[in-house]
Amino acid sequence: MAPSNSPPSPAASAAHPYESLTPDVVLDALAALDLHGDGRLTALNSYENRVYQVHLEDRSAVVVKFYRPGRWSDEQILEEHGFALELAAAEVPAVPPIAVAGRTLHHHGGFAFSVSPYRGGRGPELDDFEVLEWVGRFLARIHAVGARTPFVTRPALDLQTFGLASRDWLLGHQMVPLDVQREWEAACNTAFEMIAASALGTGHDGDNDPPLKRLRLHGDVHPGNILWTPTDRPDGGPHFVDLDDARTGFAVQDLWMLLSGDRAQQTGQLSGLLDGYEQFRDFDRRELALVEPLRTLRLIHYSAWLARRWEDPIFPINFPWFGSSDYWKGQIQMLQDQCEAMAEEPLYA
Repeated sequence: MAPSNSPPSPAASAAHPYESLTPDVVLDALAALDLHGDGRLTALNSYENRVYQVHLEDRSAVVVKFYRPGRWSDEQILEEHGFALELAAAEVPAVPPIAVAGRTLHHHGGFAFSVSPYRGGRGPELDDFEVLEWVGRFLARIHAVGARTPFVTRPALDLQTFGLASRDWLLGHQMVPLDVQREWEAACNTAFEMIAASALGTGHDGDNDPPLKRLRLHGDVHPGNILWTPTDRPDGGPHFVDLDDARTGFAVQDLWMLLSGDRAQQTGQLSGLLDGYEQFRDFDRRELALVEPLRTLRLIHYSAWLARRWEDPIFPINFPWFGSSDYWKGQIQMLQDQCEAMAEEPLYA
């Protein structure tokens, strides 16, 4: 069903494609690549795609990702794979897909899918300065590779794609209840005016300054996409997973989601990340003014993401609070808070 106070989407009455992705289909897809599971299959935490850890008969384990139908084209997925393989070739600890029969992207049962080696680990201790420094070093190495060439088919993370398009889709599909719609739209528009006037909207931080540089990014560096293995083991330390949101943007996008707490705490965390980052790559401090605009865009984009995915049965189950007037009132307050944050001096380190 669709969010309360909203009409169901046209697809809501039909079975969602993932309902046909049974364990047998997963194992048959692997068997078609001559990778034979031993029957042990575990669904991993992923809402956007369907991801499984599968144990094989040779006692190894792989991770199989079935891409959400209609989200990315094959060309866009292959750009993600190419980036991951570039990172692996540069000895950056990202987990690339495995090439089987010379291909990293495969199709079975109406789904595009890839296979990657299984890599375990736990979340990083981001209150540890040494861990932050280590993560910062590897983010700089990701960006050094990302700056070599641009994406051709994958989109940018900007005001249009994350902000304006999200607002227009939500309003156009009547996802915001009428009793709060005008106030929510006004809060969005105020935020967008501030973002458009910022370096995120103009690309410049001053009339005479050179433009900020865009590059290929991981795009979604939050603690859940960094796995840490003990440093006394081979290849210990952080490794990065899930390049599904790889886009073009500014380097700070891959740093700000690792910051949490009050301003003093975020400043300390940022100092640790940049201490590591700048051992390998310069960081343009002007980009720190983009942290709150990027946070604001993600807030709006997240609401649109939930609404766009509502026909997927796991979304109403896992996000039952979404769609009510109270939810949108909370979003209005957060947008107003973000406007205040964007008016303040940016973080520094």
